[in-house]
Amino acid sequence: MDRVQVLKELGKEKAVEILRQMWEIRMFEDQVYDLLGRNLIKGASHLYAGEEAVAVGAMSVLREDDLITSTHRGHGHCYARGAVLAQTESAHQEHYNKMMAELCGRATGYCKGRGGSMHIADVEHGNLGATGIVGGNIPVATGAALAQKMQGTGRVVLCFFGDGAANTGNFHEALNLASLWQLPVVYIIENNLYGMSVPVECASCTTDIAPRGDAYHIPNEIVDGMDVLAVREVVAHAVEHARNGNGPYLIECKTYRWYGHSRSDPRKYRTKEEEADWKSRDPISVFPQQLIEAELATQAEIDMLEEKVEQAIGTATEFALSSPMPPVEELEMFVYAPFQWTEADIQREKALREKCRVGGTGIRKIQYRVALQEAMREELIRDSSVFIMGEDVGLYGGAYGATRGLFDEFSGERVRDTPISEATIGGAAVGAAMAGMRPVAEIMYVDFTPLAMDQIANQGAKNRYMFGGKTTVPMVVRTEGGAGRSIAAHHSQSLESLWTHFPGIYVVMPSTPYDAKGLLKAAIRDDNPVMFIEHKMLYGVEGYVPDEDYIIPYGVADVKREGTDVTVITYSRMVHRALEAAEKLAEEGISVEVIDLRTLKPLDMDTIAESVKKTGRVVGVTETYKTNSYISEIAALIQEQLFDWLDAPIIRVAAADVPVPMSETLEDAAIPNVDTIIAGIRKVL
Repeated sequence: MDRVQVLKELGKEKAVEILRQMWEIRMFEDQVYDLLGRNLIKGASHLYAGEEAVAVGAMSVLREDDLITSTHRGHGHCYARGAVLAQTESAHQEHYNKMMAELCGRATGYCKGRGGSMHIADVEHGNLGATGIVGGNIPVATGAALAQKMQGTGRVVLCFFGDGAANTGNFHEALNLASLWQLPVVYIIENNLYGMSVPVECASCTTDIAPRGDAYHIPNEIVDGMDVLAVREVVAHAVEHARNGNGPYLIECKTYRWYGHSRSDPRKYRTKEEEADWKSRDPISVFPQQLIEAELATQAEIDMLEEKVEQAIGTATEFALSSPMPPVEELEMFVYAPFQWTEADIQREKALREKCRVGGTGIRKIQYRVALQEAMREELIRDSSVFIMGEDVGLYGGAYGATRGLFDEFSGERVRDTPISEATIGGAAVGAAMAGMRPVAEIMYVDFTPLAMDQIANQGAKNRYMFGGKTTVPMVVRTEGGAGRSIAAHHSQSLESLWTHFPGIYVVMPSTPYDAKGLLKAAIRDDNPVMFIEHKMLYGVEGYVPDEDYIIPYGVADVKREGTDVTVITYSRMVHRALEAAEKLAEEGISVEVIDLRTLKPLDMDTIAESVKKTGRVVGVTETYKTNSYISEIAALIQEQLFDWLDAPIIRVAAADVPVPMSETLEDAAIPNVDTIIAGIRKVL
């Protein structure tokens, strides 16, 4: 079918709307370029001008409820998605206004000024947001698509990224998982020939990226990204393929960015001849002529449309620059989704905790690993949006048996074995959580969590804040840490200090079966990302749990042993060693209070303060490296808030600053034991 016939079948209204949207993106980007030059937009902004045909053509075939994820060059995607859904002229204008206000860092922006150019999101319209990390959105889109498949929504996810992202591990891990699980996601590569300044041919052994899909049995096509109708046709086919349950699709759009990587880019790596050649194919120039040839518009109508768009962008700019900056009083808003624990909840859990110290009616003794199994089983039954995924969590039952039996009961649909792909496990959990599920993702060892740091910390933990509080990310990452099995430095670390550093994520480290079960159930129900760190030497520990359903409020420490002479603050396995040390010192008449933090974030400073005011002496005990340990943070907080109550310097008992050794004798010497804890306590007496 020739181009004129295609346009006639499309119809005048739709064809003119496509032109309007491309013009809106172009004029918006040109205005942003000007505002950057005048320092009215701060920071980096990566302009989409030249690539309009990709975003507009792709968005034109989506349903209203479909989803997208975007990249740092994401203004075009955000604009095109919102424009398709805007039903009135006022809605169109509001869309421009919110976008421009966000880029200007204003309170009226889509993300209330917290995301800016690289992180713009319109979550309410299915845009799950842009990312400043190259390729960072690919696992997120994959997880969002997993959510659609599990929920049976029929929705499709479009995932936009550049040629540079196709060389990242995220690309390969995500495509493998999407193909394995046949997920409804369409990956769209916007190949604009340069990853910042490096040409495609210098970054890859081939200039065509789409054929990489063959390795994962993903159908793929290359399309002229300057031809909006060609993009529309190919994406329509891919979306239908994905929506019908046939799995992912990979599209490479050959396109070109008019501006450099950012405004400061002088584009010395490109020739004027190359730029002129691509600009001769400018969709903003070519498409209007096609409309005229198809007798769908006159030059006068096109001129009038262009003028109308220019006025609208001018209005958006005026709106943005006259909007207020976000008030500094709201700086800390939106970091965490609210979970309101009442005083009654806290007192109820305290009473239940006391019952479980000794056992009795309605109380039973189980292992730590069984407590975790029960927590997950009960939440899987209670909430259909809960599912488990990770390495060997299914038939094998987890490396330490914490998911044993769940695969048999709930099948591979809700207890999903994944490839060894930590980044995509983390990112898929983020995307699934943003799209309505409650994933419990297991990363086998805490030593491996840095492989997923971008996805968990940069995407999961920050998205709510960056997107102005308009999304939640209810996900749990279960992992285990600590020494004790002579498995050396890559499987024995305690990295909780790393995870407490990031705003937006809670960190939980239970020491008993009671705490493990109640805290894990609370984590699964919470609307925030939670790093749930178990200890490999605690899985076989026994303790009492109640028969009744219960959860443990976050930010409530447990005084495991009361005392009057010295306060020991600790968590996880070190709780047991601190209690043993306290028992031995009691024989000498030394009264040691042992506080189990249970949750490192949020932290219960009230319980710490009450104890410090009573004893005046503090020892912090941790299995992590001493330098920059979380106990060092506790010590700093006590110094700042409780200095006048201290009768001695705070002592830290921590692991040696060496990679955890394999040899049993060296491993034992590297981490705190009962004797070193006692020695630390004696220093403050």
